Amino acid sequence: MINSMTGFGDAAGQVNGIAFSVEIRTLNNRYLKSTVKLFDQAAFLEEDVDRLLRQNFQRGTVNCSVTLAESSSAQVAELNMKALARYVDELRTFAAERGIDASIDLAALLQVPGVVGAAIPEEQQAVLRPAVLDAVKQAIANVNQMRSQEGMALAEDISSNCKALEQCLDRIRQRAPLVVEEYHERLRKRVDELLASAKLSLDEETLAREVAIFAERSDVSEELARLASHLAQFEETCRQAAQAGRKLDFITQEMLREANTIGSKSADAQIAAAVVDIKCCIDRIKEQVQNVE
Repeated sequence: MINSMTGFGDAAGQVNGIAFSVEIRTLNNRYLKSTVKLFDQAAFLEEDVDRLLRQNFQRGTVNCSVTLAESSSAQVAELNMKALARYVDELRTFAAERGIDASIDLAALLQVPGVVGAAIPEEQQAVLRPAVLDAVKQAIANVNQMRSQEGMALAEDISSNCKALEQCLDRIRQRAPLVVEEYHERLRKRVDELLASAKLSLDEETLAREVAIFAERSDVSEELARLASHLAQFEETCRQAAQAGRKLDFITQEMLREANTIGSKSADAQIAAAVVDIKCCIDRIKEQVQNVE
């Protein structure tokens, strides 16, 4: 069954006095785009978290946020000496080049991002890693559950439009054979009226040839067969595949192409109306497919 690309999931964890929460939000996107935000002590896990997201999501924008809720463990304020020295050197160079007599406020420099960061001992990192990753996995499971439920609603709506499309195809199938017969009768009547006034005659062979040409030009049986085949493949894909968004999008494009061909080949008002209804159904299906993973 198909999955939606929209979902939300959260989870929480605690280890060695550090309490944290995980939130994952997923939105529509043609491709997979992941964003990971971690609290300072867990920043070293960014690649691991991103890998988990890419293993579990195939399509969509995925935003994962792991925030610190509470920490009673001893934390060390880690000073980035290289960054601090670089800022000081650059400020002194800037002041000297412009003849500015100014002192450097080290306290202000400590507020610059990247100069000071919270750190935890390496032994605690080994404990924090599985705790954070387990919470991320739980949040992913919650997201997937919501996406699955949304997918069921999408599948139901898509199915109703597929049934409406099939009904339109049946209307065209029933109408198409009658179009040639009606054209034959109209052509015969018109020719008879013209020939009667001119006191001329037209052989049946010429009339039959003209009707045959019209029948060939307006024949949509192949397009109907291909459209029905695309529709069957579309419904089967919805039932069998969870990540089928791109395939379904391609099939809807092919369905629309066949519908356009039917409309261009037919000169009958009833068939033209049915084609309009088919294109409306395909348009609604296409809108919903944009939400499918």
